[in-house]
Amino acid sequence: MSLACCVSQLACCCGSSECALCCSGCPKIKTSTGTRVMYTLYHILGTIVCFLMLSPTVGDVLKEHVPYYNEFCRTIQAGNSCEKLVGYSAVYKVCFGMAVFFFIFFLLMINVNTSKDCRAKLHNGFWFVKLVVLIGMCAGAFFIPDEDTFHKAWMYIGAAGAFLFILIQLILLVEFAHTWNKTWWAGTAQNKCWYVALTLVTLILYLVAIFALVLMVIFYTDFDGCKLNKILLGVNTGLCFIVSMVAISPCVQKYQPSSGLLQSAVISCYVMYLTFSSLANAPPEYVMKNGVNTSICTPQLLGKGLQTDDKLVSVLGAIIMYGCVLYACLVSTTRSSSITLGVSSVSTPEPIQARCCFCFAPDEEGNYEVDGSERGVQKVIHNEKPGVVYSYSFFHFVFFLGSLYVMMTLTNWLEYETVELETLFGSGNPSTFWIKMASCWICILLFLWTLIAPMCCPKREFLV
Repeated sequence: MSLACCVSQLACCCGSSECALCCSGCPKIKTSTGTRVMYTLYHILGTIVCFLMLSPTVGDVLKEHVPYYNEFCRTIQAGNSCEKLVGYSAVYKVCFGMAVFFFIFFLLMINVNTSKDCRAKLHNGFWFVKLVVLIGMCAGAFFIPDEDTFHKAWMYIGAAGAFLFILIQLILLVEFAHTWNKTWWAGTAQNKCWYVALTLVTLILYLVAIFALVLMVIFYTDFDGCKLNKILLGVNTGLCFIVSMVAISPCVQKYQPSSGLLQSAVISCYVMYLTFSSLANAPPEYVMKNGVNTSICTPQLLGKGLQTDDKLVSVLGAIIMYGCVLYACLVSTTRSSSITLGVSSVSTPEPIQARCCFCFAPDEEGNYEVDGSERGVQKVIHNEKPGVVYSYSFFHFVFFLGSLYVMMTLTNWLEYETVELETLFGSGNPSTFWIKMASCWICILLFLWTLIAPMCCPKREFLV
């Protein structure tokens, strides 16, 4: 590593300079992108710590292999075996530190409109200093007195914030579906191959939704019971069918010519995923079969309970959950329409260009200043010289809500006292069951509103 690179990294960690990798051959990175990547790494680090603290296995391994473990625990007043550093209480406190960190930055960055603002320099630099502050906030949370009152109050605050974060996730999904269809539909005027692409993708998505429905009927229903599962599967399937018909109805097509089955197919797949996730968290029922008390409403194969690898299920569930968190946190600050469904547009909409990778904007540098290659580091595009390209305050607010969502998900929402990482995404959690089921219905309502809103308010200009 060259001296120039070391100086550059030092200026990034302790100053307002932008961060870049020590490799001039790496692809160019924009200032706005690099900043959001760094905050994402902070959030990932905190989430990993929460995962580790939630596992009693990790505590047992540390107790066996760390010398003077018990003495250290008593020294830092964490209990005889560091019981205060594991379990739901530790997750609450680490997430409290993360949430306070992002909330403070949310307040500090209100009305920052130019990168020349001193607050913008704090937002885009001083990474080591901010990391120390974040660690200090998380560590300081462990010294909060009256833990019972703190846990109850923080649980309700976390539930409210997590629910708001779920709404943002669902709005983003609906906006994603509309953007996809609108972008590809624009290409049909120049090339008829886009018709084929639209039809093929729509068909595949509907087949995936139908296949998921069939699997849930086979594995999560039973002739002798599972009445609630049958009702919910019927209701959700019916809702998906209704919104599909509404999307192609003449009334909707009159006001939204680009509306079609692709959006409905995306929503149907997501609703089926949420339904499956809900049923997987539902407690099993028991009936008498041949004089034996048998569990039903859980996956059955050849008359026997299908044994699954709990650790594998937990890992996959964690990846899907956190992938949704990062998608919502990052995308919500790059699209003007993400949280304004049903609100009229003030600015002139940009012309739509048909692209396969429609989620990413075209790589346009314009007249932006580029530096870094002469120092042997990654080139940095200073794309915020004219002004900020996203809302700094809203960016931190979404990460604040994301921290609360991670906390509530890892602690089984309202049933936090018996949670363990090894059984986190298993069955038998009514709170998670109903929250995910309610998310299905909210998603359907949001999508239905985007279809009928232009018809109900024809004089307003909508963003999707």
